[in-house]
Amino acid sequence: MQRYDQVSAFILTGGVSSRMGKPKGLLDFGGQPLILRIARLIEPLASTVTVIGPLEAYEALGLAVIQDEQFNGPGGNDKAQGPLAGIATALTATRTDWNLILACDLPYIRSEWLDWLLARAVASTRQIVMPRTAGGLEPLAAVYRRECAEAIVAALRRGVRKVTDAMELFRVEFVTERDWGPVDPEGRVLRNMNAPEDYEEARRWLEARRP
Repeated sequence: MQRYDQVSAFILTGGVSSRMGKPKGLLDFGGQPLILRIARLIEPLASTVTVIGPLEAYEALGLAVIQDEQFNGPGGNDKAQGPLAGIATALTATRTDWNLILACDLPYIRSEWLDWLLARAVASTRQIVMPRTAGGLEPLAAVYRRECAEAIVAALRRGVRKVTDAMELFRVEFVTERDWGPVDPEGRVLRNMNAPEDYEEARRWLEARRP
């Protein structure tokens, strides 16, 4: 693995999950909050790692944190702009050309997979490098050029909320499970957690992998 100085990383915390009952990034995973585990995996690979979310919840973990910005149009007051606003917040704050955007609820994420994705991105001539699985597009495990910020902010101000709708504005290189198979032998790397049973499954998986 190598360090990608031209890449900044941002972890999006999202809101409080009603099904999980608490913020997913703060769930204990292997003796530490899941978001901290993810940050530690990224740190050797990217120039910086920043959380996009509420300061009071994540600064105490020793992580750099930026609060979500709102990108409303004239007269607008929509506070529920979702993950697209998190992406826009990251891309307007970054100082690097390429930017890894990750959700905070990816317990199976692997440093080998992240290394593979970043290598693919920095060699790409497209504006976004995004995984596509059998479940659909994965915009919260993708790499974006900083130049995408302006168009995403404009889309938010027009009322666009779905990340996949905004992606139609860009030149995207899609990568698939067949491409990254060698660095994801279990086929789990992009599984996320939406409910308590998903969390329990991830904890059992982690426990089984310990020596």
